[in-house]
Amino acid sequence: MALEKMGSAVQFLLLVLLSGLMLVCRIAEGDTHYYDFVVSYAFGTALLKDTNFTRLCVTKTMLAVNESFPGPVVYVHTGDTAIINVQNEGSHGVTIHWHGVKQPRNPWSDGPDHITQCQIQPGTSFTQKVIFSEDQEGTLWWHAHSDWTRATVHGAIVVLPAEGTTYPFPQPDGEEVIVLACWYDADQNAELEYDLIHYNATTPESDAYTINGFPGDLVACSSEPAYSLVVDYGKTYLLRIVNAAMNSELFFAISEHNLTVVGTDGTYTKPLVTNYLMITPGQTMDVLITANQTQYRGNYTPPASPSLPTTLPTFYQLDAGYNFTSKLRSLASPEHPANVPQNVTTRMFITASINLVSYTFEGIIVPHIASTLNNISFMDPSSSILDAYYRHISGVYTTDFPDDPPSFFDFTGVDDLPSAITKPATKLKIIQFICMDIPFLWLAWVFGNFDPVADPKGYNLVDPPEQNTVRVPKNGWVAIRLRVDNPGVWLWHCHLDRHFTWGMATVFIVKDGGTPETSLLPPPDYMPPCTTPSPIRLEDFNDADGVVNTISKI
Repeated sequence: MALEKMGSAVQFLLLVLLSGLMLVCRIAEGDTHYYDFVVSYAFGTALLKDTNFTRLCVTKTMLAVNESFPGPVVYVHTGDTAIINVQNEGSHGVTIHWHGVKQPRNPWSDGPDHITQCQIQPGTSFTQKVIFSEDQEGTLWWHAHSDWTRATVHGAIVVLPAEGTTYPFPQPDGEEVIVLACWYDADQNAELEYDLIHYNATTPESDAYTINGFPGDLVACSSEPAYSLVVDYGKTYLLRIVNAAMNSELFFAISEHNLTVVGTDGTYTKPLVTNYLMITPGQTMDVLITANQTQYRGNYTPPASPSLPTTLPTFYQLDAGYNFTSKLRSLASPEHPANVPQNVTTRMFITASINLVSYTFEGIIVPHIASTLNNISFMDPSSSILDAYYRHISGVYTTDFPDDPPSFFDFTGVDDLPSAITKPATKLKIIQFICMDIPFLWLAWVFGNFDPVADPKGYNLVDPPEQNTVRVPKNGWVAIRLRVDNPGVWLWHCHLDRHFTWGMATVFIVKDGGTPETSLLPPPDYMPPCTTPSPIRLEDFNDADGVVNTISKI
């Protein structure tokens, strides 16, 4: 789960700690960059020769930015501001979210549909001001944040060091952006809407994974061009990796080579040498690789299929994911400190689960999947929560999101699951402004139930990695700690989109700090009007009895 601009990612059991240390906050002063994003349908015909999207022997019409898949890379320096003019020339509404960008005091350009804005309708445009803080360097990304449009509308953000400064590692000989994503033969939004109505909230499966827009050699139509990277022997390259897949954590390896992880989610890490990495949807990683294998001289006959990395774990090796993730550490240098809060003032214990609720469809009682946080399944309102908060409009949301689950039991076991009522609602958490300028620090990642006495003794309070998205293990929990300083409305949700679609989300409202410098910026002159609700996430739960029939694990 990703807390957009505030902090974290949840998949199963999450303990959230909010800290209250005070420090001086400021908006970075840097250069301003201007970009035009033209969102249009790219037709697989000769009419648009540069935008024929044909994969797996299937040519399809799909929404894309600037006629490319993945979309264009946004380049800035730390502390800069980007002005993005999003023009929608497609056939349905869309929003664009700047994932991991802190946007100090400026949620108006954050982008989640019905949270900070409504959709940019076809034939209209919206100019977004994207503010990069001075402590973010590395790789972030942008993506659509309406329905499942992000499957085709996404791209990388490269935040370079400030002018006159360098990386905290030797300058690489070259850089490459690698976007891991997925391909749907059909329209994923149409498939999703059909599945939600006819198959009790199942969600579509992608037909292939892609690297920079292309499937690999192990799928149908492998004669199509696949992504390749040409390197020079002895040189070191910085790979900026984005996991833009909809619902899959992915292992990544390069045959016969080690990888050195030097950053995640726009912050630097201590160098971690590994022969594979695990990256969850929404995460980014900066990785160094040196082309140091023996050069081949002579006549070369390509093999029938490429050699696979022998160190690459299988899809279901949970221990491999844990072994990699648990080794990540913040750089925690004088130039890039960890700034771990020590004084905790507010604690939240949040459970994430998948429930079955009964509802009425055409007079028939059917089970329906509902993802929950503390037994609340989030429902999109028909308008913008940010606008309602700023203009004091009532009836859009409530502020009673619970700090704890309704009951405590063996969350990771299988027996004696309690009956409860799953409540579809738009419930938020309001937090008093406490100055801070980081996403969150990830203190622990553990299988099993949380022990409030023993487990905090094992927290990493020295150099925990700073992240905006974190994997929560199946049958396990994570603990995160953050200081809250960014006034506004910030979405917090699972970045496995099937869980988000089912309601695994909430919203944090951070109140103003009492001075103009610590208060929410005023809205821009124009915001997209709220005219059309989302056909996918605005669902009517006509409860038959409201009782959870089963609670299943993710």
